[in-house]
Amino acid sequence: ILLCIIADPFSHPFLERAVHDRDFSAPASVSPVEKTAAFWKSSAQQAISNKLKTINYNTGKAKNIILFMGDGMSLPTVTASRIYKGQNEGRSGEEQQLSFEQFPFMGLSKTYCADSQVTDSAASATAYLTGVKTNYNAVGVSAAVTVRDCAAMLDENNHVSSIAEWAQNAGMRTGLVTTARVTHASPAPLYAHSSYRNWESDTDILRDGEDPRVCRDIASQMIFNNVGQKMNVIFGGGKSEFFNQTASDENGNAGYRSDGVNLIDTWKNLKAQSGSSYAYVYNREGLLNLTNEDHVLGLFTSDHMNYELDRNADTEPSVAEMTEAAIKLLSKGDEGFFLFVEGARIDMAHHNLLAVKALAETVAFSKAVSVAENLTNSEETLIVVTADHAHTMTINGYPSRGNDIKGISGAADDGLPYLTLSYANGVYNGLDSNSGRHNLTGDPALGTKDYVYPGMVYRRSETHGGDDVGIFSKGPWAHLLTGVNEQNVIPHVMAYAACIGDGDTMCVSGSENTMSHMSVSLYVVVLSLAIYFGF
Repeated sequence: ILLCIIADPFSHPFLERAVHDRDFSAPASVSPVEKTAAFWKSSAQQAISNKLKTINYNTGKAKNIILFMGDGMSLPTVTASRIYKGQNEGRSGEEQQLSFEQFPFMGLSKTYCADSQVTDSAASATAYLTGVKTNYNAVGVSAAVTVRDCAAMLDENNHVSSIAEWAQNAGMRTGLVTTARVTHASPAPLYAHSSYRNWESDTDILRDGEDPRVCRDIASQMIFNNVGQKMNVIFGGGKSEFFNQTASDENGNAGYRSDGVNLIDTWKNLKAQSGSSYAYVYNREGLLNLTNEDHVLGLFTSDHMNYELDRNADTEPSVAEMTEAAIKLLSKGDEGFFLFVEGARIDMAHHNLLAVKALAETVAFSKAVSVAENLTNSEETLIVVTADHAHTMTINGYPSRGNDIKGISGAADDGLPYLTLSYANGVYNGLDSNSGRHNLTGDPALGTKDYVYPGMVYRRSETHGGDDVGIFSKGPWAHLLTGVNEQNVIPHVMAYAACIGDGDTMCVSGSENTMSHMSVSLYVVVLSLAIYFGF
């Protein structure tokens, strides 16, 4: 036995049993019906029946495309959020599903970028919005551009066009919704080309010692670039990026620009000159009172929008409300629309080890997806839900069924309790001032919205994770996103389904490809027969 333990310390059955043991003192939440084998067999058969009814290999043209992106929405985040949602509704939670988990097709996205094993949001957004992988920190440019290289970013040969531009060229209406600043890393590649994601305003460029008249900031690109000018709906935060430090917005918050320009007024003037109907809104009331405008700019907060658990529901719209308003405005066009919706603050909560807020953001994001489903026809609308990258949060231990996902998983070998949710790194390493592990027993803050969960390695900001993320899809050609995909494939599939862009589409090259494949197959059959008969 001793030799076996030395050779493999976890091979001995007594030790293996100890490794997998958990505290059974708290009874698991098992309903009487779930104690029968018949229940699980019946539920499995029902799942098969449901899939047979819902799986539809729709090969029609997608009139509309909606891309939902949960920033930092790793697979553990999805799992923990479904449990969190279910427990908030009085269930054990594990059996719950988020809206997009009920989609008929699911695949995985490989999120690495051109120069980094673990990506950032700018490079990943460039991949899933333009179809081209680029370098860490880059926005809407190829990997030929390195960080803060103004000359390279201004070279149009290095620019990559987004699916929003492809849609606009086909006459479709376009829009973006985000809970971040509208100039932030994820929405920026829709309309901008920059060598550095943090150059959101001219002040950011000045801070880095560059000339903002040369290195155009992302906010000004949104207002002046063709794609930004043509966008019908822009909803999110980041108002301060659009006006000067000496001025104030509707709520008395100062701007961040240094050039004295008010880009919101510039946007209004450009729309007035174009003769199109337009509206600028800055609160929930303004959003809900929109009617039939051709172009709407909605900037609801000075910085990022507030976390869902901190949001003033009277004045600040939810991501679901912004999504609903956007779809209603975009649906007025005859040629269909493309809409990008980002649940941005999932990521920001994770970076600060605010696990409860991350889960609440994911549930709010799921509600927005449900709104989109209800407002559109799945026969003509392709909905894709994915994430840009993962995070380091894990679901661990051996907690009982129905155990509070926000709480304690069990006791560790040091006798102190540990949490079901924890991080690989972050600003708090779980130690008290005496360097001993914090005793969570009776901690009144545990599980509250601002509770900081522990990270194993101390770091001022928790990092992204490099693991694959999910792709959930429904509608025309959604089945093309099953399996394991390079992240940059996503916009090409959407373009294929909607017959936009300069690549193969189901309208033109798809039929030619089918004939080509048939010709190859026929050739193989004829050749095989010739060989068989000795011709």
